[in-house]
Amino acid sequence: MKQLLFLITILLSFSSYAQINFEKGYFIKNSDEKIDCLIKNLDWKKNPTAFKYKLSEDGEVNTGTLDATKEFGIYNVSKYIKRTVKIDRSRYNLDKLSASKAPEFNEETLFLRVLIEGDANLYMFEDKRNTRYFYNKENTTIQQLIYKRYNINENQTGENQEYKTQLWSDLKCSTIEVGSIQNLLYSKKELINLFVAYNQCTNKAFINYAKKQKKDLFNLSFRPGLSSSSLAIKNDITNFKDVDFGSKFTARFGIEAEFIFPFNKNKWAVIVEPTYRYFRAEAETTAESRRQNVTINYQSIELPLGIRHYFYLNKTSKIFINGAVVADISGNPIVDYETGTDFEIEPVINFAFGAGYKLNDTYSLEIRYQTPRELLSNLPLRKSKYRTLSVVFGYSIF
Repeated sequence: MKQLLFLITILLSFSSYAQINFEKGYFIKNSDEKIDCLIKNLDWKKNPTAFKYKLSEDGEVNTGTLDATKEFGIYNVSKYIKRTVKIDRSRYNLDKLSASKAPEFNEETLFLRVLIEGDANLYMFEDKRNTRYFYNKENTTIQQLIYKRYNINENQTGENQEYKTQLWSDLKCSTIEVGSIQNLLYSKKELINLFVAYNQCTNKAFINYAKKQKKDLFNLSFRPGLSSSSLAIKNDITNFKDVDFGSKFTARFGIEAEFIFPFNKNKWAVIVEPTYRYFRAEAETTAESRRQNVTINYQSIELPLGIRHYFYLNKTSKIFINGAVVADISGNPIVDYETGTDFEIEPVINFAFGAGYKLNDTYSLEIRYQTPRELLSNLPLRKSKYRTLSVVFGYSIF
């Protein structure tokens, strides 16, 4: 455990020097001066209030702020504009709903994310509590598309869907039917599709900033490895049937499914890794007057479910840490004593923590530690500690 903690400390320390890539971009000062630069692409899920940039590859990292900047962007990726808008921050939570159907506007200065830029423009603002969409045509004032849930009474809620009226009024075109507006959800995907359809209908050039290159959001990997496992069984009252099987090197075989979250530069993922492992050993009981041979053939399918976080080193390399809850399916194995009653194994859930390195999104190497697992949960007087430390090799099939 100490070795793993030391490794994780080193990796985290090293990751402080690692960075998400700085990409070619620009920002415009309040004075209208445009500065070409390199912007740190954090693939923001929430609208930022500041951004990091460098004037050259080896230049100093600076911070652009909302107060000093009217626009910034990463070429062919994203664009943010500063505007003072009226925004309704009414909550959607049932216990936070307003009794008023009308939006409750506040005037705020924000970085709005540009989704569609053309004859009709679509913008988005998102923070930890709200997601709001805004729009305008050409150089008109930017307005919020109004959607609000509200309380009618204690047992009934309503929806203000004024955004449909706004869109039907301002985005009329021959290819857009009233039914498509009436059934339109207040969602990023559906609003983008509508604004794309409108700009195509008007035969005006437009940019879809939301249309990014397809991301690989699912990986399936073959995960063989080598484990060092140990098992000791003790009784708190007497040493009768106490046994220490010592440490054994065994193989493990896993298949990992990794589901990557499509934001924050794909740094977060959920992992599921069904793994076959075994522990076969033979020993003698430690009680001098009652020595006997004891064997164990513990085979199981582990089901770790966890979270992984990546730290990018460069375009081809990254390090990662992960933690998981581990369930175990083992059938009915036993601790087999030469004479007397055998012990039936009933393992409980334990935890796994790992740190590793990945190359080209294909090859990986991980060191994984599992907290001691109690195998004899059905025997309250017996305490067993099954410990495992593994080196896991990974190869992404797709």
